[in-house]
Amino acid sequence: MSKEFEKLQKALKSLREKTDFVPRIGLILGSGLGNYADNVDVKAVINYADIEGFPVSTVLGHDGKFIFGYVKDVPVVVMKGRVHYYEGYNLNQVVLPVRLMKLLGCEILFVTNASGSVNTALQAGDFMLITDHICTLESPLIGENIDELGTRFPDMSAAYDKDLRQIIKKTAETHGIPLREGVYIQLRGPNYETPAEVKMCRILGADAVGMSTAVEVIAARHCGLRCVGISVISNLGCGLSDMPLTHAEVQETADRVAPMFTKLVTECIYNIDNNIH
Repeated sequence: MSKEFEKLQKALKSLREKTDFVPRIGLILGSGLGNYADNVDVKAVINYADIEGFPVSTVLGHDGKFIFGYVKDVPVVVMKGRVHYYEGYNLNQVVLPVRLMKLLGCEILFVTNASGSVNTALQAGDFMLITDHICTLESPLIGENIDELGTRFPDMSAAYDKDLRQIIKKTAETHGIPLREGVYIQLRGPNYETPAEVKMCRILGADAVGMSTAVEVIAARHCGLRCVGISVISNLGCGLSDMPLTHAEVQETADRVAPMFTKLVTECIYNIDNNIH
């Protein structure tokens, strides 16, 4: 048994001592989007600090807890607060929650994030369905492979599941919710990008930039989870407007679009689950 899998087993045992709830969909809430958790029919709440070996969120707007319960009648586990590489954690720690979701019973990972636009066609408040990503960090799979979870060389040709994306597109259309599509790029952070870096991201083919998500999806695909993701465009990238970037702006945008975000995510979870079961 690999060392990383041993850590996962300890975390799983610690968590299972607190709840036996089995989720089918894992939802990660991005910066400023944590209030979505208020819409869950809660069965258990477990603080990250109470799970053995689990990394703890240190960022404002990331509460740091697992919420187990139901969205409509769909069993879910919600990460209210993710952990980031820039907080000083190594990548194995950053993706441990995703791997734990797999061991808890999840079949699908639904990622959300707040991101900056590097494409002038995307404006603050837009929702962007992630079609693909660019990861500028090291892969979270570097080092000893966790054979118990997946193959040494996982395929990433369909990191964001095509069928799940179609469900989200149809759901958004049905409910009259505007939905864009694009490529997400993950940079290290925690500083926001320079104007030159924003131009670089656009040249590379990205539409939105952030400091999370890509490494989580890589780890999720490695262990067999189907993935889908939505970015909430919280601001224009540096150099695309005259305004300096602040974390408060991220929260302000998230608050403004919260009702529509809640409707979209709730209906998508319901429709995704109905299509796979």
